[in-house]
Amino acid sequence: MFGELGELVRTILREDPAARSALEVVLCYPGFHVTISHRVAHWLYRSKLYLPARMISQYARWITGIEIHPGAAIGRRVFIDHGMAVVIGETAEVGDDVLIYQAVTLGGTGTEPGKRHPTIGDGVVLGAGSKVLGNITIGSGSKVGAGSVVVKSVPENSTVVGIPGKIVRSKDSMPDLHQQGTLPDPVAQTLTGLQSRIAELEALVRDLLDREAAAPARNR
Repeated sequence: MFGELGELVRTILREDPAARSALEVVLCYPGFHVTISHRVAHWLYRSKLYLPARMISQYARWITGIEIHPGAAIGRRVFIDHGMAVVIGETAEVGDDVLIYQAVTLGGTGTEPGKRHPTIGDGVVLGAGSKVLGNITIGSGSKVGAGSVVVKSVPENSTVVGIPGKIVRSKDSMPDLHQQGTLPDPVAQTLTGLQSRIAELEALVRDLLDREAAAPARNR
């Protein structure tokens, strides 16, 4: 476990320009603290010691503001940045090198038994406030934009934005995964298209009116 924690410290130092030292990460980063607690809680959960596992996860939630069910499977080098209000459900699976911003939810959509939470592939970025719901898969290398609600599986190397989430980029046209401001806005794109079409129609109407006004003069 210590090797994994060392990897996480180096990941945080690389990904967060506000991190000044390894000691600062160890002492001050809730994403680091909750990872330690979850490793212990998950081991207890897999050993069928459910109550102690839940007690540890609840304590970590109280201290960090991050709620990870002890049954969730969390990979290596998963960086929960800030992390307040992050919720990860019991059957969620999170791959390696995933970046999770604040207020992300990996939740279920029902009370059915079995797998009911998302599977997140390696290298995924989950933007602030995004919600990924149900037994779906977010393919490796994908990015979910801030505030998006995703209820359908997403292929690898895709970018998803909106409510409900829509794939707006894939594979060869990926933006920088760490620059949320570079994500396209499908609503804005649609409005821009409508504005252009309205301008074309207005020009056509003006042309028709000008021709109609000129027609009587020619007849006289």
